[in-house]
Amino acid sequence: MRVPLSIMALLAALASTAPAPAEGGPAWDACVGLTSTPDERVAACSSVIDTKSETGRRLAGAYCNRGHGLTEKRELDAALSDLDEAVRLDPAYACAYNNRGRVYSFKRDYDRAIADYDEAIKLDPSLALAYSNRGESRFNKGDLDGAIADFDAAIKRDPNYATAYANRGFVYARKHDTAHALADYTMRIKLAPDLLAYIDRGNVYRDNEQLDRAAADYGDAIRIAPTDARGWRNRGMIRLFQGDNKGGLADYDKALQYDPSDVFSWSNRGQARLRLGDKQGAIVDFRKALELRPGLPVAHDALRKLGAL
Repeated sequence: MRVPLSIMALLAALASTAPAPAEGGPAWDACVGLTSTPDERVAACSSVIDTKSETGRRLAGAYCNRGHGLTEKRELDAALSDLDEAVRLDPAYACAYNNRGRVYSFKRDYDRAIADYDEAIKLDPSLALAYSNRGESRFNKGDLDGAIADFDAAIKRDPNYATAYANRGFVYARKHDTAHALADYTMRIKLAPDLLAYIDRGNVYRDNEQLDRAAADYGDAIRIAPTDARGWRNRGMIRLFQGDNKGGLADYDKALQYDPSDVFSWSNRGQARLRLGDKQGAIVDFRKALELRPGLPVAHDALRKLGAL
């Protein structure tokens, strides 16, 4: 699960639910459309608001959706202002409370976030997203059982809600409930087989020393997103654990091609080179790791042993 403070790597998407469609023109369509980028959403909703073409819930929807776009742009104070206005215009609008809860979550004000999700759920008990979002905030407050209960509720209301399975799987993993974590991540993969789905399940296999299965999941992550460094560096680590130093070196070459800022890829490639007898190459990599993170113990110790400090 990916949230601030990290319930990790998948965020539930902010709700962009809007009033039932009616004539509104291109600006309205872009304001409430699910495919709009944050910049497009903010511009379109601003046009709707500025032209005073809408009233009531539709005007509240424009503020709610502009607040969503601003949240995605991490302009949190501006987003909060818009969502406050949406609540003022329509105090019975669940979307506004849910989206404002996300702003408070990004601000790490989890009590206010939970209060807004409570209100969204009270207004619309079928809103699976609000349960999932509340579960994230409960997790970030350390309430793991409460988080699981909320993810259960989200899945009950939407059995195909992939993010809720991922988030519940993450919490089960934190509780060291491997069987339930793997079951949830497997369902997540069935519903939405993307990069993070395979990496998250691979991490559970890795942490339980099922290295072949972990490597297979990271391989699937690479297949899905071959230019994303995360699959390569995770599989590279497994290959080094298993003594496949040439395979590990090849994976870290790829990882650094796509993300040269990752300090541990430099350090781990240095280890692979050292094991393969390439001391000068290892020194270069360890020095790069120290350049990126001065004092990194593993790189510092390796250079000291190589007499290269």
